[in-house]
Amino acid sequence: MSRWRWLSFGLLMVAAACDRPVAGGAADGAQVFASACATCHGAGGTPPEAMAAALGVRDLNGAEFRARASRDLVEHQVRTGSANKKMPSFTGALSDAQIAAVADYVMRLPAPPTR
Repeated sequence: MSRWRWLSFGLLMVAAACDRPVAGGAADGAQVFASACATCHGAGGTPPEAMAAALGVRDLNGAEFRARASRDLVEHQVRTGSANKKMPSFTGALSDAQIAAVADYVMRLPAPPTR
């Protein structure tokens, strides 16, 4: 899929996720991540190359992120979205319990295998 198709698809999925209950309202971090985050950040936390290039999607397994990541930082990012507005706020789309669960899940993502 071309970079622009990935970008369009990702933005469409994010927009759709923000106007309905995500993961059926479940508060399982893995399920919420799969429903709300994986389109852009990738199933394991590493975004598809096209999403990283087109939108600057952060690699949640990358050393830079892992060095400064905290549960509070992840919760804040999910609640408010990114400063550049490419990641929307999920306040209203996710419950407080879902935000807490996805933050816990992100903090437990395993480091990717070294190449």
